[in-house]
Amino acid sequence: MTALIYTLGVLVFVVGVIASIALHEVGHLYPAKKFGVKVTQYFVGFGNTIWSTRRGETEYGLKSIPLGGYVKLVGMLPPAKEQDPAVVRDTNTGLFTQLVADARHAEYELVTEEDQQRLFYKLPWWKKVVVMAGGPMVNVAISVVLFAIVLMGFGMLQPTTTVAAVSDCAITDAELGRTCTDEDPVTPARLAGLQPGDEIVEFNGEAITSWDQLSRLIRSNSDREASISVVRDGQRITEQVPTTVIPRASLDDPERTEEVGFLGVQPEQDQVRQGPLVVGEVMWEQVKATGAAIVRLPVRMVDVTRSAFGAERPEDGPISVVGASRVAGELVTIDQPTWSERAQRLLMLLASLNLFLALFNFVPLLPLDGGHIAGALWEGLKRNVARLTGRPDPGPVDVARMLPVAYAVGGILIVMSVILIYVDIVNPVRLS
Repeated sequence: MTALIYTLGVLVFVVGVIASIALHEVGHLYPAKKFGVKVTQYFVGFGNTIWSTRRGETEYGLKSIPLGGYVKLVGMLPPAKEQDPAVVRDTNTGLFTQLVADARHAEYELVTEEDQQRLFYKLPWWKKVVVMAGGPMVNVAISVVLFAIVLMGFGMLQPTTTVAAVSDCAITDAELGRTCTDEDPVTPARLAGLQPGDEIVEFNGEAITSWDQLSRLIRSNSDREASISVVRDGQRITEQVPTTVIPRASLDDPERTEEVGFLGVQPEQDQVRQGPLVVGEVMWEQVKATGAAIVRLPVRMVDVTRSAFGAERPEDGPISVVGASRVAGELVTIDQPTWSERAQRLLMLLASLNLFLALFNFVPLLPLDGGHIAGALWEGLKRNVARLTGRPDPGPVDVARMLPVAYAVGGILIVMSVILIYVDIVNPVRLS
C-alpha cells in the first residue's frame, strides 16, 4: 500500500509540474496574441513531438521531455540596421558574429510580407514586458493560490496555550533529544505540578491569549518567582514557582543565543485556518528564502557536484525535477500522514516550486524571461530619454547581440540539470 501511495504522490506532483509549465507558457501566449504578435508554436516539453494539433496559425503540442516548454513568437530578434534579414549574410565573419547572423536569418526565413506588422520586436517596450513577464507572473499566481488553499482552506499548525507535555529537566536547545540525568535540574513546570491537558490562562497576573505571548513572558521572567494559573478539569488552579535561566535561541534571531527564563512545557498544536494577511506574510518569507537560494545557487551546485563523488548530500541544496518527484513520494508516505496532510504537503511543494520558477525566470539574463524583460526596459529608457532630449528614436534594442551570452547561460543550465538529475539518482535527498 505504501508503494502505491508513493507512486501516486509522484504522479500527482509530475502532473502538477506539467500543468505549471503549460500555464507559464499560456502567460506568454495569451498577451502575445492579444497584442497581435504571430505565434506559430506552443509546446510543453522538449525533444520529440508526441502529440500536436493546429488551431489557426498556431501548433499546440506535447514533447517527450517534460522539463520545460516554449512559445514561438515570430520576430523576437530585430534585423540588423540597414540590412534585409532574409538575405544570405557574408560568411567571412567571427564566430559570435556568425552566430548572430545565423539566428537573424533563421528568424526571418519564413516571415511573409503580411507578417511584417506582427513581429514581436516592433511592439512598444511595455507590451514586450507584459508578454515576457506573463509567464513567471502566472507561476506567482499559481503559488499564491496554492498557498492560500493550504493556509486558508486546511489551515496551519499553531501552538495553543494548552500543555501537551512537561519536560523533566532544564536543558539547552543544543541538548534537546538526550535523556535526562540525575545531575540535570528539574524544570519549574515539573516542580509546580503542571500536567498535560492543563490550559494556562494567566502568568504573573496577565491573562494569556496565545502561546507567543506566554513564551515571551516566561523568557522575560528570568529566574524570578512566577504565578501560573491553569484550568484543569474545569477547575482553576494557581501555582507559585520561580522560572530558571538557560541559554536558548533568540525568538527574533534564531542564530543568536541568549540567557532567558525557562518553564519547561510544550504546547499542543491546533490546525487553524488563516486569513489573507498570513498568506501574504508566508509568501514574503518564501520569496526572501527563495531569492537567497538563487543567489547561493552557484556555491550550492559545487556542494551537490561533490556529492556525486561520495561526499554527503546537503539536505538544503538544489534538486532536479527527478529529486523533487522523489521528495513528493516521501512526503505522502513519511510519518503515516492522513490524506488531508498528504494533500497539504504536495500543494506546498508545488507552491514552492512555482515560486522558484517565477523568481528564477526573472533573473535578467538571456535566455531567461528576465533577460528579455531587461532588454525591453532598456529600450523604453533609451527611447524616453531620446524623446525628452529631442534626439532621434534609437529603435528597438538589438537583443541578438546578447545571443552569445544566451548560448553560454543555456549551456550552463543544461550542465546543471544533468548534474542534478544524476546526483538525484545516485545520491538523492531523503526525508527519513
